[in-house]
Amino acid sequence: MFTGHYSVGFAAKPAAPFVPLWVYFVAAQWLDIFWSVFVLLGIEKLRIVPGITEANPYDLYYHPYSHSLPGALALSLLFGAIVALGVSERRALAFVVLSLTAFSHWLLDVLVHISDLPLYDDSAKVGLGLWRHLAISLPLELGLLAGSAWLYARTVPAKTMRGRIALWIFLTVLFLLQLWGNFGPPPGSVTGLALMALAAFLLLPLGAALVEWRRLHG
Repeated sequence: MFTGHYSVGFAAKPAAPFVPLWVYFVAAQWLDIFWSVFVLLGIEKLRIVPGITEANPYDLYYHPYSHSLPGALALSLLFGAIVALGVSERRALAFVVLSLTAFSHWLLDVLVHISDLPLYDDSAKVGLGLWRHLAISLPLELGLLAGSAWLYARTVPAKTMRGRIALWIFLTVLFLLQLWGNFGPPPGSVTGLALMALAAFLLLPLGAALVEWRRLHG
C-alpha cells in the first residue's frame, strides 16, 4: 500500500491538530523508512518477481525487523515517543495518536500484502493479499486518499484559493505516484527500488509541509 498509508496521515490530523501534517506523513511510512534503509544495508531482503501480484512485482520474503508484528509495534512506539518529546503540549495525546498512526502501516499492509508479514521473528506470516486483485486494491487506496483528504480539508480550512489549489496539486501528485507504482515499469534493481522509496518517503512530507503552510498562511 502506498497512498493508502498517507490517508491515515490526513485522517489522523483532527485527533491531534497541533501536530504538523508533515509529521503524520512521516509516521504513515515510518516502518517503510526503516525497511528502505535495512534493504540498502542488506539486513532485509526482497526479490523483483514480475507477476507475483497484479499491483506490484515485489516478493517481500524477508523483513522481520521492520514488518514483523513485534518490530512494527516497537518502531511505532518509538515514533510516538520521539514526537511526544518534540511537542510542547498534550504530550500523552501526541504519543498515542502518532504511535497509532505509525502502527496503522502494518495493519493496512495486512490487507494488501500476500502472506509475508511475520507475527514473530520470520514466522507465522500473514497477509490477505489484495495486491493480487488490482481492481480492488487500487480503488481502495485512492478512495481512502480522497476521503481522508476531504476530512483534512475540513480540519485545516484554506484561507485562500492558493491553499485549496496546493492541496489539489499534492493529491494529484500522490494519485500519479500510485498509478506509476501499479502500472509503471519496475525498478532495475532492489537497490534502485529502496533508494526511490526512501526518496519518496522523505520528499512527500516536505510536500505536506508546504501544503499545510499554504492552507494556513495563504
